[in-house]
Amino acid sequence: MNEPHTAPIRQASPEVRPHGALTRRRLWQLGAAAALTAGAASLLPGRASAETSASAVPAAQDYFDRAAELAGDDPVLKSIVSALTAGYTPPRPTAPAPLRIFDNVAVLSVGFVSATAILTPRGIILIDALDNPDEAEQYIVSGLRSLGADPSTIKYVVVTHGHGDHFGGAQYLADRYGARVMMAPADWDLLASTSPANAPTRDLDIADGQKLTLGGTTVTLHHTPGHTPGTVSPIFPARWRGRTHTAMLWGGTNPPAATASKQTYLSSALTFASRARRAGVDVELSNHGFADYGLERMEGLRSAPNGRENPFIVGTSTAHRFMKIVETMLRGRIAQDQRAAATTTATTMAARSASTAGCC
Repeated sequence: MNEPHTAPIRQASPEVRPHGALTRRRLWQLGAAAALTAGAASLLPGRASAETSASAVPAAQDYFDRAAELAGDDPVLKSIVSALTAGYTPPRPTAPAPLRIFDNVAVLSVGFVSATAILTPRGIILIDALDNPDEAEQYIVSGLRSLGADPSTIKYVVVTHGHGDHFGGAQYLADRYGARVMMAPADWDLLASTSPANAPTRDLDIADGQKLTLGGTTVTLHHTPGHTPGTVSPIFPARWRGRTHTAMLWGGTNPPAATASKQTYLSSALTFASRARRAGVDVELSNHGFADYGLERMEGLRSAPNGRENPFIVGTSTAHRFMKIVETMLRGRIAQDQRAAATTTATTMAARSASTAGCC
């Protein structure tokens, strides 16, 4: 290809400077602007420049891709990936009929949210209480009766966290049957500060790692803050056809908005995963059945009550992968926040630098 013809540049007279010529004053202005931009960027915590800060944050998509890889084709694991994805809109499925998913465990669900009843010879430990007294009556009380269990034997209502769809029916059950209501102190405090509708009267505090025993069944209650300040996740025995398995129920699904709270959530996931692994957890449950393919598994079990397999028994490896996906998705969500914050800071610094570059 021929090079384009360029005419020789003639020396300009002092009075008329060619377009684009750099005077000493112009060089000084550009240098000052560059210095201000670099100086402003260097004010970002721990970074030499805003660009370095943004590029140093791990890519969120890398974490999300890793989570998808961990999930593979497993619908349980794919569901938790979806539920932890930013912008996810939870479905509002119809309420399933109550079902004993284990010999000693029943799910009482309105579709969107579920209560879990642990049945013992000395009474019932209920995990969560749905959204309001009407739901407690219609789905918990009537549901237990339909399964041959006596709702008047509910001894404890363990509230996994201080959101209305989990505590809303607790006071009704306490008033009607004398059940004791349990919640982590941080979420009792949350209710005291916000005074939501149907909030139960403060009763029993849950300590981290507390063991609640009733009728020979022991439920271990772990503090897993993040979704709320006082989220609790239980681990308990689930019996199926003469064998005892170990179930976990992750107490709060949706990551909070604040990055610091997401970091707390991540820390809780790491700690709980370790505890679940030591406990030999091989059963995964959720208080939101859409988040773990739980509603579909209920119907699968209902349609084949004499089948050899229980779809809630996922095995220790899958239970561990479930919590690894929770961890990985939270790392991605935190990386999203950090990248957004770095980009916003860089834009702000550049705008400030540009506004001062031509002064003096």
